[in-house]
Amino acid sequence: MPIISKFVQLKGLEYNFIGFALRRQYSSAAPANAQLREILSDQLNGIRDAGTFKSERIITSSQSTQITVEGSNEKILNFCANNYLGLANNPDVVNYSHNVLDKYGAGLSSVRFICGTQDIHKNLERKLAQFHGREDTILYASCFDANAGLFEAILSGDDAVFSDELNHASIIDGIRLCRAQKYRYKHRDMNDLKNLLETSKARMKLIVTDGVFSMDGNIAPLKDIVTLAKQYNALTFIDECHATGFFGKTGRGTEEYHNIMGSVDIINSTLGKALGGAAGGYTTGPKELITFLRQKSRPYLFSNSLPPAVVATGTKVMDMLLTSNELTEKVQTNTQHFRTAMTKAGFTISGENHPICPVMLGDARLASAFADEMLKRGIYVIGFSYPVVPKGKARIRVQISASHSTADIDHAIAAFIEVGKSLKVIQ
Repeated sequence: MPIISKFVQLKGLEYNFIGFALRRQYSSAAPANAQLREILSDQLNGIRDAGTFKSERIITSSQSTQITVEGSNEKILNFCANNYLGLANNPDVVNYSHNVLDKYGAGLSSVRFICGTQDIHKNLERKLAQFHGREDTILYASCFDANAGLFEAILSGDDAVFSDELNHASIIDGIRLCRAQKYRYKHRDMNDLKNLLETSKARMKLIVTDGVFSMDGNIAPLKDIVTLAKQYNALTFIDECHATGFFGKTGRGTEEYHNIMGSVDIINSTLGKALGGAAGGYTTGPKELITFLRQKSRPYLFSNSLPPAVVATGTKVMDMLLTSNELTEKVQTNTQHFRTAMTKAGFTISGENHPICPVMLGDARLASAFADEMLKRGIYVIGFSYPVVPKGKARIRVQISASHSTADIDHAIAAFIEVGKSLKVIQ
């Protein structure tokens, strides 16, 4: 390619042509805040031009299967929340949280190790450990923080981490913070993982995977991962944000789904999805690990304690799940109903019998138009396209909840079929 390098004036702005690419030159004489605004405005325009700008629809009700949005008083059915058990506005959960708020206050104004640990924090940590069948648990402000705080704390330059290429951004960012040797294996490809493990001479090896991958609703081959871990003397880690509380026979997640309870060394998960939908994350595992993280994990050491009302939400949900599987069974029944009917109608549904049900469309503009048409019919779903998912893999990601009634799901299916036929997705 010929190289051309010259400066030209264009609408009073200086640009540099290098090759055939146009690169904006910013004047260093401009005030710093004006230069910042200009640089960010250009980047925002680029995001809009690429069709990847994220607008936020304003909800004017509590999070539920039926919500209202700004600009309309009409109820719409919500099929895009992580509210898998439908507990985000459950009256028993809300009332329990109110009572704890009255007794323990709005917040702690402290990190845990100074004066930010109440008995309710320790109680929730015990319940989470009991639920997962582990020795101990440590709470964080989010699972993003739990992932940010784990790898840096426990892995050194003598160690190695092996991460699925489609792991969540929080896992990727957490691994970036550590000094370990970093390997990325092809998505759910056990041969690739095996080859990487074979060549590693690291002191300690850690295999890292999402339990359920949130864009596709597919599941980590955990049995095979555990087998390889034993073969190569490696540790295992799973992020269970899209599994805890509702996946597996009693909601114990990917381990239970594969019938290998207790086989994984470290589990990170969230309180912000199925477990009440408020906030918070945690790591659960061996007592020595949890004690070490309380000493070394930076997001834990330097972040405020979880507010009492948030702790209460998680505690009440844990009490419900430790005594009943009713909601877990309901979301699984609803999922099967939706997937079966949609497949019969001619749609391609990605994933493996998980409440994340991606309706595959392929074309980005089609996915956006499809979501708009669904909203006109009272169904709130979102179209996902590149760069969130690979090019040519645009989809509508539907998320099923235990609080969806059969009538709700049938309404959504009917709307999908109607829109699908009008947009020539199905016949």
